[in-house]
Amino acid sequence: MHKRFVNHCTIEFTLSPCGPILIKSGKEGADPTKPQMEFVETYHQGGRSIYLPGSSLKGAIRAHAERIIRTVGSDRRPSDPNQLWASNPLDLNSYQYLDEVKDTRELYRLSSFTDQMFGSVSIASRARIEDAYPADKTQLKIEERNGVAIDRVFGSVAVGPFDYQVCTAGEFRTKIHLKNFTLAQLALIGLVLRDLDDGWFGLGFAKSRGMGLVEVSLDSVVVQYPGCVLENDHIKAIGLEQDPWPRNYLLGAGEFLTSDEAERYGFPHPDHQETPVAGTAMDLGFGVQLTWSGQEDIEKDLFTPAVKSWTSLLGVAA
Repeated sequence: MHKRFVNHCTIEFTLSPCGPILIKSGKEGADPTKPQMEFVETYHQGGRSIYLPGSSLKGAIRAHAERIIRTVGSDRRPSDPNQLWASNPLDLNSYQYLDEVKDTRELYRLSSFTDQMFGSVSIASRARIEDAYPADKTQLKIEERNGVAIDRVFGSVAVGPFDYQVCTAGEFRTKIHLKNFTLAQLALIGLVLRDLDDGWFGLGFAKSRGMGLVEVSLDSVVVQYPGCVLENDHIKAIGLEQDPWPRNYLLGAGEFLTSDEAERYGFPHPDHQETPVAGTAMDLGFGVQLTWSGQEDIEKDLFTPAVKSWTSLLGVAA
């Protein structure tokens, strides 16, 4: 399916610390005047700046997505490949059942829901998360704190004192890209971002000690169908024997496949939901896109319809 490009979603959002947050650089510098644990830095907008690496964001988002799936599904491979489950990406032995599978469609169908989204040693990821850079470096508040590690047996100091750097204010902007996604996969991303905003999990260092909590502000979402055009106020797929869809349809990847193809991949078919947003032509007049702006409209007019497909996947009435 990676050889085709049927739909694409770009979610742009802003992360703002609700308290101290630290994503460590992983190494201690030689400068004794600097804290022992420093924030990761890079060059951005003409100078050095702290940032939130996309790899760290993806790891946290994937881990919580796995928690959600294990809550409503299973934590191990079921006998029914259509049952929802999440694998353990750190246990390479758990992927041995895929060693003899050569057909890529079968490989995708037999993979867990999280592997289908975020990738594994066997299949590529459909999700890509950009580094989160400061919207305005002058608004960042960076401070140093001191701490110690307590011995759990004796209650005395085990390590320390040590000092570390934290960011307590500012805004970091980033994007999530989903390629050839189902509406249930889009809904799961929406649920994870909702839980991150609610403080159900955090980012970076010392999350169990109250650090890493952030506020999520959804800025805009664009869903694109690059192989479609607008025709008679409908969305028409080029080169497919497919009836056109209404202009305000949110379309999952299964919509662009025949029922036989969808079954071999394990894509739901049909996979569409109605939304108040109407499609418009993409740049250069080729392709169709739907655009949502603002937190309230994105939640109400995009993620809420997508969650209907998620609940349908679970066999629950929407």
